[in-house]
Amino acid sequence: MKTRKEHDFLGELEIPDNVYYGVQTMRAKQNFHISGHTISQCPALIRAFAQVKKAAALANAELGELPADISKGICAACDDLLAGKLHDQFPIDTFQGGAGTSTNMNANEVIANRALEIMGFKKGDYEHCHPNNHVNCSQSTNDAYPTAFRLALYEDLTNLMEHMRFIQSCFAQKGVEFANVVKMGRTQLQDAVPMTLGQEFSAYATTIGEDVLRVEECRKLLLEINLGATAIGTGINAPSDYSRVVCNHLRNLTGLQVVTSENLVEATWDNGCYVQISGVLKRFAVKLSKICNDLRLLSSGPRTGINEINLPRLQPGSSIMPGKVNPVIPEVVNQICFDVIGKDVTVTMAAEAGQLELNVMEPVVAHVLFAAVARLGIGCRTLGEKCVKGITANKERCHDLVLNSIGIVTNLLPVIGYEKSAAIAKEALATGKSVREVALAQGVLTNEQLDKLLKPESMTHPSRAHL
Repeated sequence: MKTRKEHDFLGELEIPDNVYYGVQTMRAKQNFHISGHTISQCPALIRAFAQVKKAAALANAELGELPADISKGICAACDDLLAGKLHDQFPIDTFQGGAGTSTNMNANEVIANRALEIMGFKKGDYEHCHPNNHVNCSQSTNDAYPTAFRLALYEDLTNLMEHMRFIQSCFAQKGVEFANVVKMGRTQLQDAVPMTLGQEFSAYATTIGEDVLRVEECRKLLLEINLGATAIGTGINAPSDYSRVVCNHLRNLTGLQVVTSENLVEATWDNGCYVQISGVLKRFAVKLSKICNDLRLLSSGPRTGINEINLPRLQPGSSIMPGKVNPVIPEVVNQICFDVIGKDVTVTMAAEAGQLELNVMEPVVAHVLFAAVARLGIGCRTLGEKCVKGITANKERCHDLVLNSIGIVTNLLPVIGYEKSAAIAKEALATGKSVREVALAQGVLTNEQLDKLLKPESMTHPSRAHL
């Protein structure tokens, strides 16, 4: 294979001549064999780096820090990345030491070598366009990497919100479909009072909708950037007006209302927004997992469980028990949620581990947040498409459980009082008779009165029973 020699202050390396990355990327590729998940698998991050580097090239040209031809070449190379080209030239593991320096240099080298081609030079002819001197001009990893990470995470959270709205709509549609299916509500896994299956599913839609709003709120935190901070927030090696100019260019390129942080020193080490975002993702994961638990309980059986709903039958559930079908989709979404909840601990510890003027643990924050967002999105789609859309109600089963429940005695309270209602409930439990049978036998109420008071539909909305 034809190679070219590249060097850094540690020495020379042979680089395959067909690749666009250079010596620092090669060293990182050799050093970090950790997760098997590479930057090339994070297209949003690559596009975000291209936006950052293009904004920097435009700002540096405007401020007289870069010759026009070099700025133009860098911008053209960035456009290639934005179009989805050369993403395979980012081979570094997302798990890495160095606070993201390897990722930043990977972007610098790919952009520099592509710019050289565009300008009519060979890859590696860095005197004409250098990864550090030109592509990284007026920047540091410590402001370029966090800014790119924030832009990429903003994009991914936007996509997640669409997936969340999808599963919300699936539950809302079932809420309408099941609006007239009366069933027993349960508290502490014990019979409570009647409700409709539609109310239960509408509540799932509402709680997901609340978390869409929470994601939208915390997503806005990502629009505060530290580009122009360079190494530690003092702006060393950047022109005095650079942060304002580069922010304007980035705003124009992304269409997002990015703003420069008021205190760049604080912004360079602070990971608070990631902690908040991770907390919101955990909140959603907890609630989504709870919903999956409910679906598994409500569909339990089919003959010895609650069996109020039927989940789509997707695959055989046992290698030994013929005919068994398991709730595999809620189960797998449960596991996605457990994973996201665990990742929140990683983000918490990584944010806490920042020392003095920089948090070097940001790469693992990026790794787990990208993964958490992606998996939650997949979980929402999978749950909606393969489970919720196909759920059906066992109406007769729901009706029978209501009529045989002790919980419906609650509707007698306003008429006969707590003591008499409790006595009816006690006897019904002891004898296995229905509330209606016991109340009639005790002569507390007439047949006609019980017909009125124990009508299940009347118990599913605000009302106070009276004769």
